[in-house]
Amino acid sequence: MSRGVWFPALGLLAWLCCLSLGPVEGGKVLVVPVDGSHWLSMKILVKELSERGHEILALVPETSLLIHGSESFKTEVYPVPFTQAELDGNFKELKDGVFLKPPKVTDLFINLQRLVDFTTMQVTACESLLNNQPLMGRLREGGFDVLLTDPFLPCGSVLAHIFNIPAVYFLRGLPCEMDLKANQVPSPRSYIPVAFSGNTDIMTFPQRVKNMLMSFLESYMCRTIYAHFDDLARKYIGDDMTYSKLLSNGAIWLLRYDFTFEWPRPLLPNMVFIGGINCGKKSPLPADLQEFVDGSGDDGFIVFTLGSMVSNIPMEKAQQFVDAFRQIPQRVVWRYTGDLPKDLPKNVRLMKWLPQNDLLAHPKVRAFITHGGTHGIYEGICHAVPMLMFPLFGDQGDNVHRMVARGVAVKLGIYDVTTESLLAGLNTIIHDKSYKENIVRLSEIHLDRPVPPLDLAVFWTEFVIRHKGAEHLRVAAHDLNWIQYHSLDVIGILILIIITFLWMTLKGCLFCTRKCCGRGTPKKKKE
Repeated sequence: MSRGVWFPALGLLAWLCCLSLGPVEGGKVLVVPVDGSHWLSMKILVKELSERGHEILALVPETSLLIHGSESFKTEVYPVPFTQAELDGNFKELKDGVFLKPPKVTDLFINLQRLVDFTTMQVTACESLLNNQPLMGRLREGGFDVLLTDPFLPCGSVLAHIFNIPAVYFLRGLPCEMDLKANQVPSPRSYIPVAFSGNTDIMTFPQRVKNMLMSFLESYMCRTIYAHFDDLARKYIGDDMTYSKLLSNGAIWLLRYDFTFEWPRPLLPNMVFIGGINCGKKSPLPADLQEFVDGSGDDGFIVFTLGSMVSNIPMEKAQQFVDAFRQIPQRVVWRYTGDLPKDLPKNVRLMKWLPQNDLLAHPKVRAFITHGGTHGIYEGICHAVPMLMFPLFGDQGDNVHRMVARGVAVKLGIYDVTTESLLAGLNTIIHDKSYKENIVRLSEIHLDRPVPPLDLAVFWTEFVIRHKGAEHLRVAAHDLNWIQYHSLDVIGILILIIITFLWMTLKGCLFCTRKCCGRGTPKKKKE
């Protein structure tokens, strides 16, 4: 091996070895999770930190959707001012309507209000925690080295500030790009598409006009979404505090995506890609399920799930899917807990919960029917499975747009799907070879990395523990006002100097002109 190849390879080996080493001394990690699917991927990191010798304490509301206790780490359950039935009903309102009618312009504001109602309930739970003086006293004396949280909700950021401990943020992204704005990330609208604009990073002039106009609408939405977060920050920290300012103190941002999914854009040194962290190693399938998928023959099988939070659909819609599945040669593994459709065909297997990652890793899988959540998208990318996508709510529509633009997915609307359109979509992604070729290429790019995302997330969390933060990665833009950030003061001074110079030059020229003209004028002779 030549010397030019040997030393880079040696350096990479040393880097990998460093990442694989456990910490000299375990740290104390306070975890403030966000309920729902947000918790599913964070839990992977929390368990890994626990296995590497760190002492974990997770704060768990007594009423939750998916957060439960674990043998891998300690939990502290705190009371909240609402019941399980109220929480379920609030979440039901958030997702109601997506199966029954097409979205209208007014629905944007209706869905916005539903999101605000949902997060407002979570803020009341946070206040219940912050006002729990015995618990807050124990936490303050806990000697935690780092706080791990998802900033989709503000409680973790508030606690990190109150306890004066560095925060590691674990997230897919925030509405209105609040994560990027709070971290002072440049977002030129000439090539950074606004969410739900339907644009890609390559835009025509009309698309750029649309992008700019939608950015103004986004600013209005931001004020609406984060108003009660700002109120919480001011109430418990100070009158001059906003949620954006609070977020700006985050030490490390662990981003659950990469550029196989996201449009290329500038990021800052304290932002780390961990897209695909939920793509675990393949585990054996249950014997009966293994027999079902192995018996699918050359036609293979399809995985169908609408995510962790939606396990049933209206009977009329379910029957349309059943009628379509009856006409295809593939077998179908479907996560479904609703009433059984009539005449369920033998090629369909219904399950209350399915091992999604393990099924997508099976060599006979042919397609993945999904709602467009990032967990499912990355498992589809990891295992190179083309997708038929039904976005329901939240960021799913924008996620699906990215995958369709990359030629690895077909999008259908759950509200107007028919048996015929479903069959057409399945036949397209299964029999059009370009979809498989594109997803294989995307998967190869995603998996071509020096460090697995879980190891990277652990490394940077431990980095914050070892160095008590990551202040050296925080850009100085946080200390500048809007005028200074855009150098408007510098531009103004330069313009003033140029104008002054031109004015003085002009005055000088006029003076010289008058002098020269005065000397050259002949005097009249006296008579």
